[in-house]
Amino acid sequence: MGHPSEDLVVTASVTIPAADLHERFTPSGGPGGQHANKASTRVEIRLDLATCGGLRTFERSRLIERLGTEVRISVDQERSQTRNRALARQRLAARLRSALAVRRSRTPTRPTRGSQQRRVQAKRQRSQTKRDRRRPTRDD
Repeated sequence: MGHPSEDLVVTASVTIPAADLHERFTPSGGPGGQHANKASTRVEIRLDLATCGGLRTFERSRLIERLGTEVRISVDQERSQTRNRALARQRLAARLRSALAVRRSRTPTRPTRGSQQRRVQAKRQRSQTKRDRRRPTRDD
């Protein structure tokens, strides 16, 4: 929970208010000696899509359909809490952006005559190659 300047910009039309982002900092563990044991550098950002502001109704329903009601990102890649926080925010924005993208429906098309002929020709060629590998018969 931060300042208004820390709002998460997802797209040009979608901005998540900083008040809706729930951040938690914990020790990341692993190697690193005293620094790893004392510093809370691991960042977990949680976003409840059901109560999130900054989303229009259709955006909210699309996100909930694709991601569920809660999105959770956890990062402990860097030794710095600030860098991990920035990475977590970037990953959250990227996940929301990809879930908001409108997927085009595929228009089925028929294969062209040329592609059908090439396929049949390739099958004939392969068949001939296998036929040439066979043991010769008495008639040959």
